[in-house]
Amino acid sequence: MKVIQANEMGRVERLAYEKGASEEEFMNRAGEGIAEQIQSFIARYHLKPEITLLCGRGNNGGDAYAAGLILLNGGFNVSALAFSSFEEGSSLCQLQSKRFVKAGGIIKYIQKGSQIAFGESEMLVDGILGTGFHGEVTGLYREAIEQANGSNIPILSIDLPSGLGSNVVIKAKETLFLGLPKSECFIGEAWNYVGKIAVYDFGLPNESIEEAKADFYLIDDAMIEAYFPPILRTRHKYQAGYVVGLGGSPGMPGAPTMSSFAALRAGAGIVRLLHPQGMESELAFAPYEVIRQGYSQGDSQSILEAFSRASALFIGPGMGTSSSALELLQQIMPKINKSYVIDAEALTLIAQADIALPANGVMTPHHGEMKHLLKTDEDLDFPELLKRSQAYVDANQITLVLKGAPTFILHPGQKPHLCVRGDPGMATAGSGDVLTGIIAAFLAQVHDPLKAAILGVEFHARAGEYAAEELTSYSMVATDITEALPDVFLDIKK
Repeated sequence: MKVIQANEMGRVERLAYEKGASEEEFMNRAGEGIAEQIQSFIARYHLKPEITLLCGRGNNGGDAYAAGLILLNGGFNVSALAFSSFEEGSSLCQLQSKRFVKAGGIIKYIQKGSQIAFGESEMLVDGILGTGFHGEVTGLYREAIEQANGSNIPILSIDLPSGLGSNVVIKAKETLFLGLPKSECFIGEAWNYVGKIAVYDFGLPNESIEEAKADFYLIDDAMIEAYFPPILRTRHKYQAGYVVGLGGSPGMPGAPTMSSFAALRAGAGIVRLLHPQGMESELAFAPYEVIRQGYSQGDSQSILEAFSRASALFIGPGMGTSSSALELLQQIMPKINKSYVIDAEALTLIAQADIALPANGVMTPHHGEMKHLLKTDEDLDFPELLKRSQAYVDANQITLVLKGAPTFILHPGQKPHLCVRGDPGMATAGSGDVLTGIIAAFLAQVHDPLKAAILGVEFHARAGEYAAEELTSYSMVATDITEALPDVFLDIKK
């Protein structure tokens, strides 16, 4: 699914109007979608059907009134607070507000200095400022946003949270995108205000959607189902995927063990972990299913021989940043001819020594590690970091998972893919090691770095949601993500 800028949405809507589409019909359809989302919202959070619409003077306010009309006719208790006069409203906002009042809805027009009261409201619908707003929020609109945020009443925002990108922003529990998701909602601090997201098709013609210029592509269920590896009844463990991992160092057995077991849980048929000799006792607690093989310092030949039999590799978890680890990477990286995942200390060493990257690789840096790879200590804003990261990907012909909330997946010559799933509790030690193993498992099964990265990131994120739901965002740990993977596979199979 395309993710586009708000002004791009305005452009394709205008093109649709020029070809005969009805702006009023679009708004009526949008109202239907918003009403459906409100009903779902009420049911999900076990709220009473007491709703207050927060309406500005633009079409965003008109969308809210259109939804309110449908809900009134369905027996909901709906009232509205308007933060501009009737005469200041857009023509469609005026039309929809008249219909709302005719159906029995009550609109209270708020003036500066008036008390903003939400009464018995169980939820607020944010239609204050739409995609056309720019600049700083002042006066009554600022007061409305601050009062709504301070009310502790859950908020559903229409298209994007009012004030996004300015000095004061609605903090939504959910945001319903109309037509297509808006890029502005996924950049930097904006993600803190959007909440859970949903998308509603209000009837924009397919040709208009095809005309829209995407900034990113949202990973959705259709994409996951298309990339999901099938299982043949006659397959054996090597056909299921043979993953060989290189990681670990004295005192750091946990990271490569987590990567290895995550690879098994994500479908790999066999996983072999290569580790420095002398770690045998430290790795004695590793799951029985993980094959452990020690190598002596400087013995790159045995490592390359093990690599040659693999379907996919992972390199880096727990290997440390010693001079011997650096020397080993310098010896083996130019000779790798398998698909691979690079993470953790291997990223640091590659950045430090400018080690050349073979083709068919996936790298998984967080923002700080990415800046090291870019060799900059500048305080880059996210759009600039993303731009430079794409240039790095194009120059090195690798796939890159830029970890964060949300996570972006970059691939040569393509727009980034965007994963919006996951939970804040996933910001815990070892989570990245689990992700490395999951991506390696999919790489061994689908043999395509971009598809493997998309599948791996999405499964990791969904498993994190399951773990947080059971254990809370506060108490979950990285291995809980691995343990939740079967639930994600069950969901996909259903």
